[in-house]
Amino acid sequence: MDTLKDKFISKAKPMAAEVKAIIKEHGDKKLGEYTVAQVYQGMKSMIGLVTETSKLDPDEGIRFRGYTIPELRDKLPKAPKGTEPLPEGIFYLMLSGELPTQEDVLGLGNNWARRAIVPKHVFDVLDELPAATHPMTMFSIAVMAMQTESLFAAAYRKGISKKDYWDYVYEDSMNLIARLPRVAAYIYRKKYKNNVHIEPDPKLDWAANLAHMMGYEDLDVRRLMRMYMTIHADHEGGNVSAHSTHLVGSALSDPYLAFAAGMNGLAGPLHGLANQEVIMWIMHMREELGGGLPTKEQIAAFIKKTLEEGKVVPGYGHAVLRKTDPRFTAQQDFYNRYIKGAGKKDDICEIVQMVYEVAPPILAETGKIKNPWPNVDAHSGALLMHFGITEFDFYTVLFGVSRALGVLASLVWDRALGSPIERPGSVTTEGIKKKIGIPAV
Repeated sequence: MDTLKDKFISKAKPMAAEVKAIIKEHGDKKLGEYTVAQVYQGMKSMIGLVTETSKLDPDEGIRFRGYTIPELRDKLPKAPKGTEPLPEGIFYLMLSGELPTQEDVLGLGNNWARRAIVPKHVFDVLDELPAATHPMTMFSIAVMAMQTESLFAAAYRKGISKKDYWDYVYEDSMNLIARLPRVAAYIYRKKYKNNVHIEPDPKLDWAANLAHMMGYEDLDVRRLMRMYMTIHADHEGGNVSAHSTHLVGSALSDPYLAFAAGMNGLAGPLHGLANQEVIMWIMHMREELGGGLPTKEQIAAFIKKTLEEGKVVPGYGHAVLRKTDPRFTAQQDFYNRYIKGAGKKDDICEIVQMVYEVAPPILAETGKIKNPWPNVDAHSGALLMHFGITEFDFYTVLFGVSRALGVLASLVWDRALGSPIERPGSVTTEGIKKKIGIPAV
């Protein structure tokens, strides 16, 4: 018996009726007046879609169903003797809107474990790819290869009622989430560990099993993976990976196709690839400064040089946040508690801290940056580096495994609420000029 599934539909049915009523009675009301700049510059801050799972607060950071990251690190169930929340819990919360019990989380973990077998042809496809293929390309291809297993696609071909769409999308999403750690670990071992693979351990939770299959048995790596998978899970609906998944899913493409689209967006350097850009920037700085631990003065000079060259300081700034990203703070706390606090001071993590102290006032002085504070990418790579996961190109795959939790929970809600195909209107520059009174030449 799938209790999470039953709980979900008990919430979704009445909410679908409520959404219909809102559209019928208030559909013509305005949510905002938008500017020419917003139309041209990526629709920034324009309210154009509904995302139930999380909301980005400019001052508090991401809230999952109303809970902040510090609250979730405290309230979500943890593994036995664990200190970081289990990602199973954040998925349960996003889908049901309720904080799970320990029993709920263990039940969901067991559910995923039963679904986690990856078809052999997926590994065969990965094995045929050139050795130089980027891990994110491999990840997206693997997800596409698993599309042969889509229950939604098969049911749709046979003909099913719209009211049942959510059921098949739920099943596909659960299967896909369950299998992603195995796929990600296979890519990691194939590309970086001489193609020597490690079988999953059914006794381990979802995130710990990923660390195990990658080849990392240290308890702190399991802790890190649990936290990493929790804090990267969702970031409301407007970011590229979430929006892409929603957009492609709105055409009734199955969860495999929709999620692959989201991962192709996550692979961009302005989105998920940014975490490796941070590490590359730090390594380049160390090399230019002769190695070792630089001074704050040297870091300040290098930041100014970066800006003078017309480049950005990676990991700093955010489209919505106007303070330090709580996801950065959570990782900073992890370093201070489990690494520095255990007497294992790490140069890269120390540099991250020094950049945090030096960069914001320099960036603020330019007058061009609304948010000079660090985002999640400013720290995540440094923690992975500390534990020997030094392969920068793989970092975004880990991000993608985590992001599946949020975007697929949202996709299930989309189908349960009967969300239509997304088709915003567009305008030409000539039309804008006419609208704002610029005479034709």
